[in-house]
Amino acid sequence: MLLFETVREMGHEQVLFCHGKNPDIKAIIAIHNTNLGPAMGATRLFPYINEEAALKDALRLSRGMTYKAACANIPAGGGKAVIIANPENKTDEMLRAYGRFVDSLNGRFITGQDVNITPEDVRTISKETKHVVGVSEKSGGPAPITSLGVFLGIQAAVEFRWQSKRLDGMKVAVQGLGNVGKNLCRHLHEHDIKLFVSDVDPAKTAEVRQLFGATVVEPDEIYSLDVDIFAPCALGGIINSHTIPLLQAPIIAGAANNQLGNEQIHSQMLTDKDILYSPDYVINAGGLINVYNEMIGYDEEKAFKQVHNIYDTLLAIFDIAKQQGIHTNDAAKRLAEDRIASGKRSKSKAIAA
Repeated sequence: MLLFETVREMGHEQVLFCHGKNPDIKAIIAIHNTNLGPAMGATRLFPYINEEAALKDALRLSRGMTYKAACANIPAGGGKAVIIANPENKTDEMLRAYGRFVDSLNGRFITGQDVNITPEDVRTISKETKHVVGVSEKSGGPAPITSLGVFLGIQAAVEFRWQSKRLDGMKVAVQGLGNVGKNLCRHLHEHDIKLFVSDVDPAKTAEVRQLFGATVVEPDEIYSLDVDIFAPCALGGIINSHTIPLLQAPIIAGAANNQLGNEQIHSQMLTDKDILYSPDYVINAGGLINVYNEMIGYDEEKAFKQVHNIYDTLLAIFDIAKQQGIHTNDAAKRLAEDRIASGKRSKSKAIAA
């Protein structure tokens, strides 16, 4: 990887490499854009295969957070942090050291909970910095509101694709049954949708089968099912040159981040197959909406009103893509970048004044 060229091309403002020996810690904090406000992005702890893989994850996820905030009309920028570690080696000392790294940025980066970081871990981090959200989980955590946003996104995609708001009788394949995936299954089940699910954890598939009557399939079978909607809710990069030829679903709408292996190549492949793709950072913005509202003082009515805007935002993106003859991913970027540019102009005027 050509580090500076990659960072410049992706538009990042700042990338920090945080390390220490006592305790042993390796972390990367990527700040993509702060035109609309301080960079918000959760922290992921993961045993990456190498440091380059960790950096790529941080860069892509932080850029996605910028677009996510802009499309959700949240006055925040985008950032992301990754800690390179095996979850079994996680200690309070490591988390507190990381909290000190976050605190050294004086509010330029605000973080929270992601993969392998628990609510208790967030509370440990908060002992060293106030620039962390999700400490009290006043709203009950981000999963319910994230899954609601994804469900609303599915409704928008169905309306755009088939000019119908009816979901009953449809078939949806859900990949990944973590907190968001399971909650999404609940919403879908309540609307009489037939569920097909997969997860690497048999206990999770067994629970969803019992709760919602889902049909369980093997992880490598989930792509090729004859369904109306494919909802990826696990890890990123799963829509790629290997899986796209297998897909039969005419709609992709799920919660996973960075779903496209290569944004340009795989957006085009989806377009060539006439598959309507719901950009991940738009449809899964409920988590950001949730933690932002916790940060400013949680108001449930306001938060749910903002998450319902995901429906209208996706319809606008689908329409832009159709009218301009571009991929939905590019349409979402244009919408986000217009809002970011407007924020930059407002910021410049405020400084000049």
